[in-house]
Amino acid sequence: MAYLPSLRQLGYFLALTKELNFTRAAEACFVGQSTLSAGLKELEEGLGVRLVERDRQSVSLTPIGIEVLERAKVILAASEDLVEYASATGKPMTATIRLGVIPTIAPFLLPSVLPNIRERFPELKITLREDLTANLLARLADHQLDFALIALPYDVSGLLVKELFNDEFWLVAREDDPALKGKDVTLPAKMAERLLLLEEGHCLREHSLQACNKSDIRKADGMEATSLLTLLQMVESGFGIALLPEMAVKGGLLEHTELHAKPLAAPAPKRVIALVARSSTAHLEEFTALAKCIEERFKGGFKTSRIHKAT
Repeated sequence: MAYLPSLRQLGYFLALTKELNFTRAAEACFVGQSTLSAGLKELEEGLGVRLVERDRQSVSLTPIGIEVLERAKVILAASEDLVEYASATGKPMTATIRLGVIPTIAPFLLPSVLPNIRERFPELKITLREDLTANLLARLADHQLDFALIALPYDVSGLLVKELFNDEFWLVAREDDPALKGKDVTLPAKMAERLLLLEEGHCLREHSLQACNKSDIRKADGMEATSLLTLLQMVESGFGIALLPEMAVKGGLLEHTELHAKPLAAPAPKRVIALVARSSTAHLEEFTALAKCIEERFKGGFKTSRIHKAT
């Protein structure tokens, strides 16, 4: 029979890749350094490859070690999902769900759906983490989160995906801005050059660029916003215009400002709000229930779709 690594060995390897130090990795695994070193050696010998390079000063991954790391994460996450699934059998909707949400969704969606979820499922506990999409998906892969609320398009290959509803973009500018003139608001090339963006890392930046058919907009002055509030302050100061999701506009983000917003002419550019999870999740029932609660709240504007695995 071919060699199969143990979960313990993979756990030692994962801890070492996080700490890049044998002593700290052993402490994280609650074992002695010699035990961790022996387990790693057995893993390398069993696989027939060298996973890490080490000397007295540093520890680094080999190219094959980087590849093995990604597969080890999947195996360990699936194993933890299996244990959670077994322990949750017969006790649905009583788990603690770790939910990640991107900053351009959290303040506008959560206040309207969480009270309903708590009322319908009083034994279900939800902890929240707000972060950028890439960070949330990394935490999802590392089993630090169970689900994530994100906006598509985004690469969600291999994940369980439930598209919930469409969120169209509105043009936001000062009242006297020519961009708001006329019945049908569009984004011609001249207007697109005035478009203000969030900084790199925010998926809303990429969605805004796609909305005006631009692959990138390089600002000569280097002006980019770190948050939606900063973006609005820049627009209000007359530096340009911006695209905001409809949920942000109707969620009151423009209150206490002098800004105005108009929907873009049809077919309006949009993002798709989606709930994602690992395909091996032990919380499929909770996943389905949360998705349904959100859909029901926004049923006037969501696009019905089946749960699917992205390819």
